[in-house]
Amino acid sequence: MNLPFYIARRYLFSKKKHNAINIISGISVCGVALATLALVCTLSVFNGFQDMVAGFFTAFDPELKITIREGKVFDPNSAAFKQVRSLPEIEVWTETLEENAMVQYKDRQAMAVIKGVDDNFEQLTSIDSLLYGSGEFLLHDEVVDYGVLGVELVSELGTGIQFVDPLQVYAPKRNVRVNMANPSASFNRDYLFSPGAVFVVNQQKYDNNYILTSLDFARRLFNYDTEVSAIELKLKPDADIAAVQKDISGILGRHYVVLNRYEQQADVFRIMEIEKFISYLFLTFILVIACFNVIGSLSMLILDKREDVGTLRNLGADDRLIARIFLFEGRLISIFGALAGILVGLLLCFLQKQFGIIALGGNGSFVVDAYPVSVHVKDVLLVFVTVIAVGFLSVWYPVHYLTRRLLNK
Repeated sequence: MNLPFYIARRYLFSKKKHNAINIISGISVCGVALATLALVCTLSVFNGFQDMVAGFFTAFDPELKITIREGKVFDPNSAAFKQVRSLPEIEVWTETLEENAMVQYKDRQAMAVIKGVDDNFEQLTSIDSLLYGSGEFLLHDEVVDYGVLGVELVSELGTGIQFVDPLQVYAPKRNVRVNMANPSASFNRDYLFSPGAVFVVNQQKYDNNYILTSLDFARRLFNYDTEVSAIELKLKPDADIAAVQKDISGILGRHYVVLNRYEQQADVFRIMEIEKFISYLFLTFILVIACFNVIGSLSMLILDKREDVGTLRNLGADDRLIARIFLFEGRLISIFGALAGILVGLLLCFLQKQFGIIALGGNGSFVVDAYPVSVHVKDVLLVFVTVIAVGFLSVWYPVHYLTRRLLNK
């Protein structure tokens, strides 16, 4: 057995001459464990919020979305798109057209994003799970076109879930100069009726701006024939999304962009990753401070074991071997603290996930009642490596300095 490690292990668990040293050693382990626990729990909470937000987008955004790299619209009837459409992994193919417009209900006006979709949009996303009201997801019938509004836009316009009067939609005519004598002649105007339902994504980008309607209505309003702004895809359950994304990009070339769900909301997830990283840095700094307890514990232990060190030197031990003993002592404290913190942190995450011990305190005003948690293995490994690295580095110089200064007097 490695002699320095064996002696360090005995020193860690054996009773010291002064009881205060045992207490300080215990405090050192607890300090490292608490910092580790905080890292595990904080990163897991950030993961929980990220997974929760991703769940909202999953119900509204497609698995893959094809857009043009330059410009707003493109024609989906080219040979390349026909080749993409024939891919066996694609289950649902939906053409969409998005454009800004002004909407008016009675005396209230607002800017909105009109999103025209195909009739199979329900098969593409879980839009039914986002609907509120007595109606259903209906885009058009033989007589009129319907608009499904975001809940915050409904509040801004004051339409209510089931509005009786039609919603007026205005959009400027394409390639037409504004007639200053009669400005209204430069706009297309059309009407949308209520299907008796609104959608709630719990994301302001959608709830406050979007109106879902039929693709034919959008093309008619914005003066397009066959053009679309995007093609949205749902793949078969056994399909590899990354592989299909790569295949489609290869077929369409560099003029088109193929985005998965996370890439469609890159800004949101990038902000969350930055917040998570900053929290990790702050907690790592707290871990560094906690490691000062380890240094204090080692200095007390070195003074307590002066007689043992003298005996080892008489037996032929050099300063390097003695320094390694106390280095192993500090490393063992870091390892035990890391393992204890990770185990307790995982236990707390499990209890929070199962029972929601720490509530948000919003009395039902939040999307979830308690802090969501999601433990990722890579985060646990990152925490363990961080604690071990900080612990090892923090004791290296102090141990060499203390063994030279204190033991050679």
